Amino acid sequence: MIISTARKVSKFEMKPAADTLQSWGLNVKFGKNLYKSSNQFSGTDEERLADLQSALNSRSLQAVLFARGGYGTSRIIDQADWKKFQKNPKWLIGFSDLTVLHSHVNKNLRVETIHAPMSLNFPKLSTGCLDVLKDALFGQKLRYKSSRQQANNAALNRHGSAKGELVGGNLSILYSLNGTSSDIDTQGKILFIEDIDEYLYHIDRMMINLKRSGKLSGLTGLIVGGMTDMKDNEIPFGQTAEEIIASAVAEYEYPVLFGFPSGHIANNYPLILGREVSLKVGDSFDLNFL
Repeated sequence: MIISTARKVSKFEMKPAADTLQSWGLNVKFGKNLYKSSNQFSGTDEERLADLQSALNSRSLQAVLFARGGYGTSRIIDQADWKKFQKNPKWLIGFSDLTVLHSHVNKNLRVETIHAPMSLNFPKLSTGCLDVLKDALFGQKLRYKSSRQQANNAALNRHGSAKGELVGGNLSILYSLNGTSSDIDTQGKILFIEDIDEYLYHIDRMMINLKRSGKLSGLTGLIVGGMTDMKDNEIPFGQTAEEIIASAVAEYEYPVLFGFPSGHIANNYPLILGREVSLKVGDSFDLNFL
C-alpha cells in the first residue's frame, strides 16, 4: 500500500512507482486519503493517521511504501496503535521524515524496517538501485562492497571492523526525536546518518547533541551517507559536514565510513534497519546484512 504521512502528492507523481511495483508482481493499493490536501500536508493529521492506522492494522498487506517525506509524521506518531502491527508486521519503507517511524518501531517494537526511496523518487532511480530494493522486499540477502572509496571521503574514514544492529536515518530527525518515546538506543549498534539542506553549524549542533546525550560513545561503528546541499553563512563555519562529523567522533575507536550511497542522493540504496550487520572499512568497504 502507498500512503503519505507527510507532504501531499498527486496521482501523476505516484504512477511510476505503482507501475514498477506492479511489474514486480505486486498488487498495489492506495491509502483512502493519499490524495487529500491540507496546506502542505497530504490531508489533515486525522486523515493521514487514518491511512497509517489502516495500513498497520491490515492482515493482508506485506509492505507499506510511503509516498514522500518533508514533514508531518511526528505530528501523528503518538496517536498510532501498534498492537495489530506487532502481531502481523510488514515492511515499512521510506527515508527522510520517515526516520520517525524507523526510530519509533526500532525502539518500541523491535521490528525491521527499510530505509529506502519512496514513491516520489522512483522515476530518478537507476535499475541497479531498484533491483536492490526489490531484493530487500522479497527477502534476498543484501551486501554492499566497494573496491575503492571516493577520494573526497577516504581520508576521513577510520579503518576497522564491527558488528551490530543497524539503526539511524536522517540526522535532523534523529536530533528532533531525542528525549521522546521514539528516541533510538544506539548502545552497541552501528549508526547510519544522512542529511540535506542544512547549515553547517546546524550539523555541528546536532552532532554535539548526539555526543552529549551519549549516542556516539557506545557505538560499534558509524556509517555516513549523503550530506547533500549543505549551506554556510557569510562567515564560514570552517569545516565540511563530513569534517564536523569526523571531529565529533574523533575520540572513539570504532570504524567510520563516509560516502555510503544512501540518503538524499540520486540513488538512495536500501538499508534494512534493525538488522544485524558486519562492517569492514579499509581502502575498500564491505557492509554485509547477516
